[in-house]
Amino acid sequence: MRQIIEQIRVCRKHSSAGLATRASLSAELLRIGLRWFVKRRIGPGTDIAEVRRWIELIQRYVPAPSSRTETLSIKPAGVSAHWITTAASDKDRHVLYLHGGAYIAGSPLLYRDVTWRIAKRARARVLCIDYRLAPEFPFPAAIDDVIKVYRWLVDNGANPRRIAIMGDSAGGGLAFATLLKLRDDGASLPAAAVALSPWTDLAFTGMSMKLNAETEALMNSEEAPRFADYYLAGADPRTPYASPLYGDLSGLPPTLIQVGSDEMLLDDSLRMADKLRVAKCEVDLEIWPRMPHAWHFFARLLPEARRAIERIGIFLRAHT
Repeated sequence: MRQIIEQIRVCRKHSSAGLATRASLSAELLRIGLRWFVKRRIGPGTDIAEVRRWIELIQRYVPAPSSRTETLSIKPAGVSAHWITTAASDKDRHVLYLHGGAYIAGSPLLYRDVTWRIAKRARARVLCIDYRLAPEFPFPAAIDDVIKVYRWLVDNGANPRRIAIMGDSAGGGLAFATLLKLRDDGASLPAAAVALSPWTDLAFTGMSMKLNAETEALMNSEEAPRFADYYLAGADPRTPYASPLYGDLSGLPPTLIQVGSDEMLLDDSLRMADKLRVAKCEVDLEIWPRMPHAWHFFARLLPEARRAIERIGIFLRAHT
C-alpha cells in the first residue's frame, strides 16, 4: 500500500497542467477492447511468428493517410523507410520516427495513420524507418540503423537544429539510446526529442511493472522480459545503449515525454524524466489519465490521442 500511495504522489507531482482529469468514454471502451482482443491474444509463450502475423493482420486495417499526404518508400543508408510529407510540412524541418513493437515487431506501415498526423502538426517531414528486428538482428542492430539514417539526413543537407528524434515504446527507448550514442561519438545532436510511453529500462526495475500489470490495457507483463531477452541476446540489460535509464544523460536536447497513468512502463518515464532533470536537461513530462500504452496510435478514435499529437506538434515547432 505504501508503494501505491508513493506512486500516486509522484504522478500528481509530475503531471503537466492543462491535461484532462479523466478519460473519455471512447478511451474507456478502447481499454476494454484492447484487453480482450490484443492483451489476451498475445499471452505467455506466444511465438514471435504469431505476434508478427497478428500485427500484420492489424496493419491491413490501419487507415490510409490524409489525401494530401505524400508517402515515399526510400532506403536511406540502406535502411528501408517511409518519407512522409503533408501540405503543411516545412521541407527543412525533419522528424526521425522510430516505431514500437518490443524490438521484435512493427513497421512504418503500421504507423501510417500516426506519422502523417505528426508531420502535419509539427509542420515537418517525417522519416519513419524500418530498423532491423530481433531475434534475427539483436542489439545493437537497431541503434546502428538509426545512427546510419540520422547521419544520412545530415549528410544530405538536413540541419541538426531542425531535426527531432521521436519514438514510442521500444522506439522511445531507442530514441534516447540514439541520443546517447550520437553524443558519445561527438556528433551534432538533434534539436529535440519526443518519447511516447518509452521503454527505457530493460532490467524491469520499475515498480509500475508490477503495480500496473492489471490496469495495463495492452502490454503483457509475462511477455515483456522474454522480448527483452530476444533483443539483448546476452547483453547486460543495464547497458545505456539498450536501457538509456542507466546512462549519463547530460547534454541531451529538450525532451517531451507522454505516458498513460495506468501503464506498466509508467516508471520508465517518471525515472527518465527525473534523471534528465538531475542532468540539467529540459524535460516536459505529461501523464495522461487512464490512457493505454502508446494511445496516439488510435487518433481516429480518441480525442486524447488527437490532443496529445497537437501538443507534440507545438513542442516540435517551438524547438526545431
